[in-house]
Amino acid sequence: MIKAAGATLQKNSSSEALPAKKARGGDAERRAAIMDCAEDIFLEEGFQAASMSAIAARLGGSKGTLYNYFESKDDLFVACVARHCEELHEAMSSLLVEGSDLRETLTEMGRRYVEFVSSDATVAKFRMVVAEADRVPDMARAFYETGPARGVARLSGYLERAMDQGRLRKADPARAAQHFLALCQNRLSKSRLCNYEAAPSKKLIARDVDEAVHIFLAGYAP
Repeated sequence: MIKAAGATLQKNSSSEALPAKKARGGDAERRAAIMDCAEDIFLEEGFQAASMSAIAARLGGSKGTLYNYFESKDDLFVACVARHCEELHEAMSSLLVEGSDLRETLTEMGRRYVEFVSSDATVAKFRMVVAEADRVPDMARAFYETGPARGVARLSGYLERAMDQGRLRKADPARAAQHFLALCQNRLSKSRLCNYEAAPSKKLIARDVDEAVHIFLAGYAP
């Protein structure tokens, strides 16, 4: 059993699993350097082709050093994704504050969300997770819990408070959060994953999100 980025993976199914030694905490700068190197290799080669040996070689160390910080390639990948997602989670935390204007908050949060999920880096990581989901289901679940599920939970808390204050009609806040995020990214999600179009401009994102906010508030107005 390994734990990664707040999620517990019940089975270490990567072909490069931890040897006898268990992962332990280490220097934050060294850990960050490992993740920087790993992200480059994951994006260049894909999850399946990437190896702990290749990461160690580029980093300038041994596989044993990597295993002092991460239990497996799965664990390392989820940690990289969690760090990537933290940028969005921090933005959400700063925006979703008590007493903020509802429309303005949803608009700004929606724009940041769409810009993040439609970026080349996020799309590339998501494609890797989907490609490995059947083979390494625990890694895929950890990714979902670290990224999408955590984002929905944060937004639902804000929407629930807005409902309690009478600014939105009473409804399931988690479902409302899912509806809002789906409205924001609906047009772009499949086209980006299929590489049908490039990352959108800020102007296009603003248009899509403004429409999403309008539709969402029309449906959830008190």
